[in-house]
Amino acid sequence: MVRLIVDEGCDFATVRSLRAAGFDVVAVCEVSPRATDEEVVQLAFKDQRILVTEDKDFGQLVHASGPQRVGVVLARFPSTARRELPKAVLRVVRERGEKLMGSFVVVQPGRIRIAGRRVKA
Repeated sequence: MVRLIVDEGCDFATVRSLRAAGFDVVAVCEVSPRATDEEVVQLAFKDQRILVTEDKDFGQLVHASGPQRVGVVLARFPSTARRELPKAVLRVVRERGEKLMGSFVVVQPGRIRIAGRRVKA
């Protein structure tokens, strides 16, 4: 089963969308408000969860963490496309599932990039 942790800065509509679809989702704002990025990464490692975020700093942080790997789904949506964000993240999680663990995925309107590759959304 896909287990996710959603960063505090991520649109909460994404949390609601993933939960409504039946995914096991921990929202950082509910379990550890104001946690540092490092603490969020440690929560993801500890619970073997894929991190969903809108904060691009997590790419560097996860890469620098060494051999322990966590999957990251980075949503990059401009204000004009915000209402599409939950649906796009849900689609990626449904389609890729457990394959997201250990991957770095960037989700943007109309496209998905996985570990440097572009995939038409």
